[in-house]
Amino acid sequence: MMPAARESLLDAAYTALARRPWSAVRMVDVAAAAGVSRQTLYNEFGSKDGLARALVRREADGYLAGVDRALAEHSEPRDRLTATAEWTTSAARDNALVRAMLTGCWSERLPSPALSAVPSTSAVPAQRRADGPLPSPGDFVALVRDRAVSVLAGPGTPKSDTAELARSCELAVRLALSCVAAPPGEGGVAGLVRSALHRHAG
Repeated sequence: MMPAARESLLDAAYTALARRPWSAVRMVDVAAAAGVSRQTLYNEFGSKDGLARALVRREADGYLAGVDRALAEHSEPRDRLTATAEWTTSAARDNALVRAMLTGCWSERLPSPALSAVPSTSAVPAQRRADGPLPSPGDFVALVRDRAVSVLAGPGTPKSDTAELARSCELAVRLALSCVAAPPGEGGVAGLVRSALHRHAG
């Protein structure tokens, strides 16, 4: 199956989920919305659970791609971390699946895929990957921290500086996550991250 068809099925599933709880989303409706047969949908994802895992995996990948963009957009380390924190809170605000993955709070409305790997018999490589383990909130903190460190620590950065940098990066990510749970007031997430990093770096 073409990746484009897989994407349109995932788009259809995402749209359906925005309108009704996952328990009420029907495979036949997702297939119809994407303009493919129900059999095609089952061939690609194996089951409704397989579709859910693929959807969650795609949203996770989209979030991490946004982290990479935020880190690449600026030259100053503090600006890069602030942009990453702002992206984290906006992605979580706008996308219920990203919010659930980052906080570990899966509402009744959402699919609740097991975070551990499930046995995969899929012939579709992308589905085998989706059937692998999904990141937990702690995994996301580590993934984002490590991405930030690899961008911010130039070649030849001393180990002690890298460890300090990792702590600053982790602090920025954890502050962003706290803003997802309890939205910040004046100054927003950027103000919080800037002042925390200022103190941290001072």
